[in-house]
Amino acid sequence: MTFFPTLKINRMNHQYDTLRPVLWEDNCLSLLEQRLLPQQKTWLKFEKAPEVAKAIQDMVVRGAPAIGITAAYGVVLAARTAYAKSPLNWQEAIKSDIQQLAQARPTAVNLVWALERMQKCFATITGNPEAVLLEEAKRIQQEDIEANYRMGELGAGLLPNNCRVLTHCNAGALATGGYGTALGVIRSGYAAGKITHIYADETRPWLQGARLTAWELLHDKIPVTLIADSVAATLMRQQKIDWVIVGSDRITANGDIANKIGTYSVAVLARQHGIKLMVAAPTSTVDMNLTDGNQIIIEERSPNEVLMLNGQAIAPSHATAWNPAFDVTPAELVDVIVTEKGVVEQPNTERMATMMSLI
Repeated sequence: MTFFPTLKINRMNHQYDTLRPVLWEDNCLSLLEQRLLPQQKTWLKFEKAPEVAKAIQDMVVRGAPAIGITAAYGVVLAARTAYAKSPLNWQEAIKSDIQQLAQARPTAVNLVWALERMQKCFATITGNPEAVLLEEAKRIQQEDIEANYRMGELGAGLLPNNCRVLTHCNAGALATGGYGTALGVIRSGYAAGKITHIYADETRPWLQGARLTAWELLHDKIPVTLIADSVAATLMRQQKIDWVIVGSDRITANGDIANKIGTYSVAVLARQHGIKLMVAAPTSTVDMNLTDGNQIIIEERSPNEVLMLNGQAIAPSHATAWNPAFDVTPAELVDVIVTEKGVVEQPNTERMATMMSLI
């Protein structure tokens, strides 16, 4: 178990850091419309909190840190509306919007974490709350970017030379405030000359690996090989993977991780083939209130996401589908968890508690 709480962040990797999916501009929230990638790069503007909640629910923005940051800006918009409606009682008027934001997606703990942090500001605000809350939301995003750089360097430091990595889903700039968690490690490892080949699972049914991970790596001129999810085992058997690097939407007190569906399969395969698994996630993703992964609420999404693709049926009309968005990988399959506070090797309850005590 290694901690580096005073690590100096190296920004020499800036040429591989050109994406920000969440922006505050023109006095409103702008989100990169991730459902249209890679075919279209389109920005949507939001001025009302309920619209932001729907954007989170409908996957306009996704990835635990990015969801939390988006929700923080949603609180700013909610406060603007509440104050205009009831200047003397805006804290009561804002409650329904915050509740709607909190319910947008249940698995990612960063969402509730960001909302609770924004609400802590309420007690110190007099007059119009918008400026104070906007400053806090911007701080949350900047801290996330700084944390991602730190995780990138810590994670890259664990990799051997000539490393070949596999990643699942998208835990990059598109899923965070910028730079990325798992892809932050990959960006840093590639910039340092350590990573020689990157494989990305396509990640059914939303194809985040194909549509997002491949797109953002190529956007930053980092080469990537896309594979169908079922190819990972063959790559491992052929000894073409050295590390698996993934993100997480929630980490419990014992080190169990919830991540995009299919992560558990990759973790089992990695252990079978003697390949190490790294989880990169900020401490805002760690939920010390849950003892283990059995307590994580797993979001179930529409069966149509499995039965259809781009509005076209890909299964018989009377077929049914089960569509959990996440699965839980037990801590015993995780070799290291990398946070901005340090590296937890062979995570367990005691080591996770020690790391979290540094906050």
